[in-house]
Amino acid sequence: MKIKTIYTIILLLATLNISSCGSTSPSKTPATIEGAEKLLAKKRKKQAKEAKKAKKAAEKRYWKAQSKSARKSVKKNKRRQKRIAKHKKKH
Repeated sequence: MKIKTIYTIILLLATLNISSCGSTSPSKTPATIEGAEKLLAKKRKKQAKEAKKAKKAAEKRYWKAQSKSARKSVKKNKRRQKRIAKHKKKH
């Protein structure tokens, strides 16, 4: 590798390392327990929303990859199982 490339890589890593070492500002840390709990609840809610969105996208990608006949078969079996369960519930 050339010296210029190595120098660029080291400079890039040093820049990333320095920027990640910043501490949190006092304004972002809550003073009370209630404030901390609200902040954590907000964070959990945001993570749950992102997870739900990712799951939906993954499911959509999965079904798009399946053949039309496979999708049709799964749909048909699902309806059949639903009908069987409904019939069992009656008896």
